[in-house]
Amino acid sequence: MTQTVVQAHPPIAASSTALRRLVGAGVAVGATGVLGVAAWLDPSPEGLGTHSQLSLPPCGWILTMDLPCPTCGMTTAFAYAADGNLVGSFIAQPMGALLAVATAIALLVGTYTVATGSPVAALFARLWGRRAAWLLGTAFVAAWVYKIVAYKEVLG
Repeated sequence: MTQTVVQAHPPIAASSTALRRLVGAGVAVGATGVLGVAAWLDPSPEGLGTHSQLSLPPCGWILTMDLPCPTCGMTTAFAYAADGNLVGSFIAQPMGALLAVATAIALLVGTYTVATGSPVAALFARLWGRRAAWLLGTAFVAAWVYKIVAYKEVLG
């Protein structure tokens, strides 16, 4: 005789929803802070150097090797994106543009999670894996190569 086993899923605990909302609030606040600072900055037309408005020192790579570092132009890209200029953001630093858009998406998802308690953020976690890591790493290196070429053509 065969028995059928029915599995009942336990109800979602209120503490689980509260934790999701708390994490969502942290993500939303962090993303708001990053995008708020970026919106306050005036993007540098040279495509890098915007970070100097935050009293940060010049890029050490440029000073010592005359080459931009892997993150050169990211602050400028965020500043352009926060101003709604995604083309300028991409031209300044393609990976910075992608990260700025991802930050805006994180703000929306975090806010939605706070408002609804939805586990929607878990869907994004499922997208992460070895293939996504390689794709992101490749995009990061490609954006750096682009920045080096752009820097050498414009300033070199």
